[in-house]
Amino acid sequence: MTLRTVEMGLATPGLDREGRPTRLPLGVGEASPGYAEDFGAEHMLVNLGPQHPATHGVLRLVLELEGEVVKRCIPHVGYLHSGFEKLGEYRHYNQIIPLTDRTDYLSPMANNVCLAMAVEKLMGIECTERCQVLRVIACELSRIISHLVWLGTTGIDLGAYTPFLWSFQERERVYNLQEMWTGARLTTSLTRVGGLMADIPDGFEEGLREFTRTFPDTLREVDTIFTRNAIWIGRTQGVGVLTAEEATNYSLSGPMLRASGVDYDVRKDRPYLGYQTYDFDVPVGEHGDIYDRYRVRLEEMFQSNRILEQALDRLARLRGAPINVDDPRVILPPKSRAMSDMEAMIYHFKQVMEGVKPPAGEAYLGIENPKGELGYYLVSDGTAKPVRWRIRPPSFINLASLPKMCEGALLSDVIAINASVDIVMGEVDR
Repeated sequence: MTLRTVEMGLATPGLDREGRPTRLPLGVGEASPGYAEDFGAEHMLVNLGPQHPATHGVLRLVLELEGEVVKRCIPHVGYLHSGFEKLGEYRHYNQIIPLTDRTDYLSPMANNVCLAMAVEKLMGIECTERCQVLRVIACELSRIISHLVWLGTTGIDLGAYTPFLWSFQERERVYNLQEMWTGARLTTSLTRVGGLMADIPDGFEEGLREFTRTFPDTLREVDTIFTRNAIWIGRTQGVGVLTAEEATNYSLSGPMLRASGVDYDVRKDRPYLGYQTYDFDVPVGEHGDIYDRYRVRLEEMFQSNRILEQALDRLARLRGAPINVDDPRVILPPKSRAMSDMEAMIYHFKQVMEGVKPPAGEAYLGIENPKGELGYYLVSDGTAKPVRWRIRPPSFINLASLPKMCEGALLSDVIAINASVDIVMGEVDR
């Protein structure tokens, strides 16, 4: 699905669709190539962050400037020192799930799903059909709330406040549904190896159907205020350009990759959770600039809404079906059985005290998270704790392209370029 280019037909700055910024600082340009030397100007180093709202977390960018033009950009990461991967080596597999909430904390339910599926791959377990549908709902709700945060905060970074209110209002509606389901709004810890911590409660389906019915109206409002807005176009078109080849060489994924014209989506190319049975399109950009990244993410929310509608129809058919695998070595027995049946009590005790024990081996599983491909690599020695847990965090990998995009841009464009990458420092931390 290729996005159609919006042509204003106006002489608005920043409309060069060949990837060449048309806005230059005063006095700098082809007419005065020796500007810095002529006036004795020196390059200046400026710290952007780590304490800066527009860095979207504790990211420090050291910028080498010549006037207003960025000559070099050096990102500094690792200010959180969370050490998630090392912490995971000292926890049972189900105890790792709360750690995944805190990596990309804008899409916790999708992170939970990825970890559970990685362990299930290690154990050769396939979850139930109802569980798969509920996990799809969790992943697509995560995609929507993550993109809504990106949309609202990027709008503020570029001077637009109203879309921030619209997007966060819709995000609160999703958080209300998450709270109904998990009891938490941010750190959900939804999944368990072999299933889920709980089925959806009464009223959840009705609430989600109402959301899917009205949510596209807000997206169309955003489309009206941004897509053909001359200021938005001037700040985003032709800025932060990455070609398809460059995006691929930087190992980008998600909207960052697709905005550059590379049609790759894990849900389509390496399907999981039955995504191959859902009807949805993958939006792909053409020019690899900030504007195309905006268009891709906006359209992705429309497509996630389509998937949610189909998942709700499937839930109606699977009402009453189990959400957990029928294996007491993996899933805790019901409390009523554990209190009345000796065998169930033994399984309960062993799981709580010893944890789930996959066979010795290794497994990697990647899913299409809102920011790109999130992958978990696990190495098991047959005990209840992994020997190694390695995360492939899309934010960390996508951030590597920031210096390339910032070179030659204006200082004010760095804010927009950084926002377009859509990073969360929880998974950038190293």
